[in-house]
Amino acid sequence: MATVPARVESVERETHDTFTLEVTGEDSPLPPFQPGQFSMLYAFGVGELPISISSDPEEPRRLSYTVRAVGKATEWVVGRSRDDRLGVRGPFGTGWPLEKARGHDVLVVAGGIGLAPLRPVIYQVLRHRSDFGRLVILYGARSPKDLLYRRLLPRWGKHPDCQILTTVDYGGLQWKGNVGVVTTLLRQARFEPERTVAMVCGPEIMMRYVALELEGRGLSDENIFLSMERNMKCGIGHCGHCQYGPVFICKDGPVFPYSWLGDWINRHEI
Repeated sequence: MATVPARVESVERETHDTFTLEVTGEDSPLPPFQPGQFSMLYAFGVGELPISISSDPEEPRRLSYTVRAVGKATEWVVGRSRDDRLGVRGPFGTGWPLEKARGHDVLVVAGGIGLAPLRPVIYQVLRHRSDFGRLVILYGARSPKDLLYRRLLPRWGKHPDCQILTTVDYGGLQWKGNVGVVTTLLRQARFEPERTVAMVCGPEIMMRYVALELEGRGLSDENIFLSMERNMKCGIGHCGHCQYGPVFICKDGPVFPYSWLGDWINRHEI
């Protein structure tokens, strides 16, 4: 898939090192995507990097990417300003199982920047509210200043049958909310395990413990889905950087059911 030129429409600071960019196609509209898919963003003169699409899939004129500055390519991307140019290739990968989730409660569990790949799921469930049961969002971050989408979270929580719980590792004197790992929020979450589809994204160790906790709560491992976004380089399974057991995460994932992934994510050093 060819790289197409795109123009930056806006840049919003989320945290001290994380920004959300909205981009549009410069010569033609950018292709539609499914929640959970990612694009390869081309930083001119620096290289490409895989970034999940975090915008509303039913507003295709603009694509949003939430990016944390952790290296030269990401620093180049978050350093863009309105009307700057970058390249976009994709979308690639598998999406979240929204069709499977219809008629079910939807449990979204995110850690850190892992909320970004799940934001399109939240948009879709809220846009088609009658097609889904209860929406429960559990979100954990290192500290209050590291929470993403702080203006959106209260808005989402105002929708009917929507529960949002947040927690941080270190709260400080001013923080009045929950403190602890995201799995501690499951005690407060209101959902029916036998009719719930869970979608989880965050650090691998977090996802491992969330999946185990959800199994303990009675969720079938076929209804637990994890996004494995690590070591992706080319987006098409050619370079081999993201091989994970018998699959390539960029081509066969990044979203996998825990019924398959559990055999691999619980093995050390893979």
